[in-house]
Amino acid sequence: MAAPNRTHSTLGSALVALQFLLFGALALAAVLVGGNRTVPAAAWALGIAGAALGASAVACNRPGNFNIRPEPRAGGQLVVRGPYRWIRHPMYTAVLAIAAACAIVIGTWPGWLAVAALAGVLIAKAHVEERALLVVHPGYAAYRRRTKRFVPWLV
Repeated sequence: MAAPNRTHSTLGSALVALQFLLFGALALAAVLVGGNRTVPAAAWALGIAGAALGASAVACNRPGNFNIRPEPRAGGQLVVRGPYRWIRHPMYTAVLAIAAACAIVIGTWPGWLAVAALAGVLIAKAHVEERALLVVHPGYAAYRRRTKRFVPWLV
């Protein structure tokens, strides 16, 4: 695999930083607000579903294959089992599900605005990552044609 160029690496780092900033702000706000009231069932359902999807995605990766930055690891393998059978970025979907659960708990439009911003960051991150995966994994183009990016059968 060719090393990512400096611009790609900087962009990847910026996207990861934005992802953590937005997700952290949502989680903190949900904890602060959620401690004062009953958490809605929809928030619990989304949070548990997101956590289960994320755990399943991590379990399908061999040690050292997973990378938080949007660039393939040297010697990494293309994973096409588990949730990866249907979606290319199950970890991003998991993050968005948990973020939506936080927004439900927060219960105001700024929470949903943060989820929308996080979705934008993850869409950009997926785009950057997929460009690199097309170069590194010859089978990625066919895999991309038969799967959805974030939600099975939809997106």
